[in-house]
Amino acid sequence: MRDFPDAVALRTPRSIDDLLLYRIWRAARASNGMVTRMIEGGFGITRRELGMMGVLVEMGEITASQFAEHLDLDRASASIALRSLTGKKLVERRQDSEDRRLVHVRLSPSGRQLFDELLPRLSHLDVDLLDGIDAAHLEVFLDCLERLEMRGDELDARRIAREKWRPSIDRHVSSAGGAQRSEAQAFRLR
Repeated sequence: MRDFPDAVALRTPRSIDDLLLYRIWRAARASNGMVTRMIEGGFGITRRELGMMGVLVEMGEITASQFAEHLDLDRASASIALRSLTGKKLVERRQDSEDRRLVHVRLSPSGRQLFDELLPRLSHLDVDLLDGIDAAHLEVFLDCLERLEMRGDELDARRIAREKWRPSIDRHVSSAGGAQRSEAQAFRLR
């Protein structure tokens, strides 16, 4: 791995190590394994399910549509996720008594218990990760993180990256008749 990039390298990236999103991914990857083992191995839920449970902790009972909207999921994906959480007895669903089309969801008592057991462990890991970073640097980091989130939302709203990669467009056939990989196919982070 090359030296850690400076501000100039981030503004004019010349290699993958100079890409901001790659650096963020590498920083997150350093602790993701520990978190995944803790959540999936120790508690039998996925990271995504933990995030969904966290939404229900914060918001309380909400409609399935509100749940999907808050997580920026389509209704089908939200329904699948809620079915999984309901199957694990972590979420309860009920139909609205006045409007039978509405379904309300909330964390079950066992879901709340699991979340309450897991949150202190995750909090401890967060504190350990921040050990050695002084308060002033942490404030600058949080300010930058907030700005990155806002800028990302702004760019997403402008649909800067409109299309998904489609093999039928990005592949080309060599003169020998065999398919070759394009640069878009070759660039994958693992």
